Amino acid sequence: MKPYNLDGKRFRSIVNSENGEVGGDTIFVYAQSGDMVTATYSGGAIHHGQLLARVLPDGRLDMRYHHLNSGGEFMLGRCLSTPEPLPDGRLRFHEEWQWLSGDGSSGMSVIEEI
Repeated sequence: MKPYNLDGKRFRSIVNSENGEVGGDTIFVYAQSGDMVTATYSGGAIHHGQLLARVLPDGRLDMRYHHLNSGGEFMLGRCLSTPEPLPDGRLRFHEEWQWLSGDGSSGMSVIEEI
């Protein structure tokens, strides 16, 4: 995959496992400096969240995230996101994640650039 820059890009969840909290109303706003990526996210069941990631040599994102959900709980997790370039130039990320809080379960999600 050729290099990409996420700075200023916005994403929305299009698929998530049942045990995930992010939904179609959750918007991610990314920033990137070199191989460091950050984002804030909110909407739906998420009051406010933040993530920190690094771009791996193969283009995947190795990230950690935390948020405050609508139930007033702090949630923490890790995620490995694989980029997919779309025909129209936008990006889609296929994510494999695991909660580091709560039940420790894992899931899969897909987010797409809007």
